[in-house]
Amino acid sequence: MHSATVPLINHPCTLCCRPTSMWCSRCQRAWYCSPEHLNSDWSRHRKECNPAGNTGSQSYGNMNMIATPPPAEPQYITVSAILFSPEEERPRIITVSCRPSHRPSQGMCPAPLVQNHFPDGQADGIVLTQGLNGEPLRFPLHLWYSPTALSKASPVNRAIYHITSGAAPKPWCGTVIVLKFNGSRRQGYSDAGSNDLPALSAYFLAYK
Repeated sequence: MHSATVPLINHPCTLCCRPTSMWCSRCQRAWYCSPEHLNSDWSRHRKECNPAGNTGSQSYGNMNMIATPPPAEPQYITVSAILFSPEEERPRIITVSCRPSHRPSQGMCPAPLVQNHFPDGQADGIVLTQGLNGEPLRFPLHLWYSPTALSKASPVNRAIYHITSGAAPKPWCGTVIVLKFNGSRRQGYSDAGSNDLPALSAYFLAYK
């Protein structure tokens, strides 16, 4: 496992669409490339500008608004994961970024950012705790799949078909991404690899 700092993402200025990393420091939801553009848009923006954390709809006066950079992004972690693509003959290793937990002291696991690998952005996760012959896995596997692809009986996943030699009783449809927990407590991820394929093959062969 290794960590990497995610670069600050620019957003289009609300007024001119120029990329910017500054926002309205009051509501923290509108982006501006300069304090001047924030002031120019204030007559419109004031109607929707509620202080961050305040969901009320009160009307506020023309306060001294400034555009400030958002707080630095927390450090993301990146791990190797296994991608089973429906169109590819074999699974391959990809890199997945994980957003750090806001409550690591409570044992919250980082959130893997896998939605962009699914056509409709929808992904459900299941945890595989047993491998070959029902033996418990020391490092459980976290499978992310497309519930819509399964329900619509989309084209069969060729990579899964390949590792099961076409012997699975029920074909698996749609994209699958597999991450590996770093221990039985499931509070973080480590790199998944080819050594995890036998357990995954056993799972897909048992799936009905």
